[in-house]
Amino acid sequence: MALRIIFMGTPAFSVPSLAALVEAGHKVVAVYTQPPRPAGRRGLDLTKSPVHQAAELLGIPVLTPVNFRDEADRAAFRDLDADVAVVVAYGLLLPEAILNGTRLGCYNGHASLLPRWRGAAPIQRAIMAGDAETGMMVMKMDKGLDTGPVALTRVVPISADMTAGDLHDRLMQAGATLLREAMEKLAAGDLPLTPQPEEGVLYAAKIGKDETRIDFSRSAAEVHNHIRGLSPSPGAWFELTVHGRAERVKVLRSARAEGDGVAGAVLPGEGLVVACGAGAVRLLTLQKAGGKALAAGDFLRGTPVAPGTRLA
Repeated sequence: MALRIIFMGTPAFSVPSLAALVEAGHKVVAVYTQPPRPAGRRGLDLTKSPVHQAAELLGIPVLTPVNFRDEADRAAFRDLDADVAVVVAYGLLLPEAILNGTRLGCYNGHASLLPRWRGAAPIQRAIMAGDAETGMMVMKMDKGLDTGPVALTRVVPISADMTAGDLHDRLMQAGATLLREAMEKLAAGDLPLTPQPEEGVLYAAKIGKDETRIDFSRSAAEVHNHIRGLSPSPGAWFELTVHGRAERVKVLRSARAEGDGVAGAVLPGEGLVVACGAGAVRLLTLQKAGGKALAAGDFLRGTPVAPGTRLA
């Protein structure tokens, strides 16, 4: 049976899930997404979200309320007469009037193994913590922050050098498949719901600017996890003095390496190996502010870094 679905999402991560529901034959009666945001070098152009653009290509009506405090926005949601709302990285907390505004409620595709990593940045936090696995979960939403009962789970392993960008893409596709399966089961009246355990709750707070600088006094494992957890965005960085001026350099890929020395010191040898508080990391892909991402060899040809140089 086809469902009447309201889809709510904003970034590129959400687009495959929207497409999967349409391809499955469900009727997506409307898409809710964040309003267009300023973009461009001067911030004068308004850019529609990836979900907004995808919905327009699919011929689906798009709504962009700033919030749902206005009764008119709540009434418009109810008047869509939907069976269910599907939420994937929408970016707004939903009031109970919206959670209860469809016949079957709201279901969320969340990128973690709940109750671990509830909140805004589960992909980055899982890698930064050194987790060996994560996953996608479809849960029925309630008024708490990612606290509702879980319907379906798909576990995704996190390999030793996987970045947040790599994991994002794996979870994006897994989530689309899982949501399609969940809606098929919901339509058939066969979607199980299991309450989340009370133990093991961790919150994935939004990444703060004060967290992005690399601290080479930490262990090599922690530095490597920090770098890959923030790649490609917002990017972990260090400062390097070039021609007497400090320049910020992002590290987009790294690997564990052999070696030891003063934390932050570049070690002798091929490539760019940096000593940490314990062990060392090899910096593989780097990017100066305003520049393009370069492999370490290309970066060093343009910006030589002598052994013993301290990165901070």
